[in-house]
Amino acid sequence: MLTTISFGEVLIDMLSSRMGTDHHRDTESFTQYAGGAPANVAVAVARLGAPACMAGKLGDDMFGHFLRDELNKAGVDTRYLLSTREANTALAFVSLDDNGERSFSFYRNPSADMLFRPDEFQPEWFAEPGLFHFCSNTLTAPAIAAATLAGVQMARANGWLISFDINLRHNLWPSGAAELAAIWPLIAAADVLKMSKEELEYLCDGHSEEDTIKRLFEGPAQVLLVTDGGNPLRILVRNNDGHEETRLIPPAVQMVDSTGAGDAFIGGFLYQLASHNISSAELAAFSHNTEALHQALRFASRCGGYAASRYGAFAAMPTLEDVSG
Repeated sequence: MLTTISFGEVLIDMLSSRMGTDHHRDTESFTQYAGGAPANVAVAVARLGAPACMAGKLGDDMFGHFLRDELNKAGVDTRYLLSTREANTALAFVSLDDNGERSFSFYRNPSADMLFRPDEFQPEWFAEPGLFHFCSNTLTAPAIAAATLAGVQMARANGWLISFDINLRHNLWPSGAAELAAIWPLIAAADVLKMSKEELEYLCDGHSEEDTIKRLFEGPAQVLLVTDGGNPLRILVRNNDGHEETRLIPPAVQMVDSTGAGDAFIGGFLYQLASHNISSAELAAFSHNTEALHQALRFASRCGGYAASRYGAFAAMPTLEDVSG
């Protein structure tokens, strides 16, 4: 079974005590949860039973100590999660509307996760085949973007499968909107791409969806996953003619909190790849086996649905028993 390294932010989700509020204005209190999209993915993989490591940087503060403990409790290897006293651990204040959809306010400029340096990736981390996962939140400033690229390049040079969840948080970018010029070079390095319907529309940037999808497959990407809440999942797979598209209907769930649903979904898919020993070299053959690919994605969809029906992020990630059957 392959190891997954998830790189990026580990932060505190401060979840509003009241749903349906006008952002944070009517909130009387917040509850502290462990979170951060790449960290959620590491927890998802580990709780399902595959080896998972978290790479990044925490503040040497009470929040950082709490997050490391929570990752360890979930079975995540934190050897590659460094600490610093140069900045604090990031915070995200999360409000939920009546449908469980989120709005965020981040305290992260700079935070410890943004201080990870390119030279802090170590070649021995990638000595054995595995999966390397990241999101666009580590592209929001030049220094952390350079570190992300260094990790991707080191992983790819060692034959690792690269997974990129676009996961746009526009308010983390200096201009208030994600910079496509920073995102496309990393898209061009990924084997698996995951994004929402809205994120695909943003990537189009005035171009047609057809032309944008062609561009998404110009790099090594073999699988493109486009989520749309409870609507059918779009699955696009590279072939000799460009790509082939199929769709899967996700399970119906009563959504409580969407905070970790997408992370549980991609974590479930990475677990399936890891458990079948699918690294970069094997992904094309696996993705062309429609039955095997759809089985893996049905499993991933159950993971996402399970997380959406519970509060929090780490706490909402399922075990194998929770989603089997």
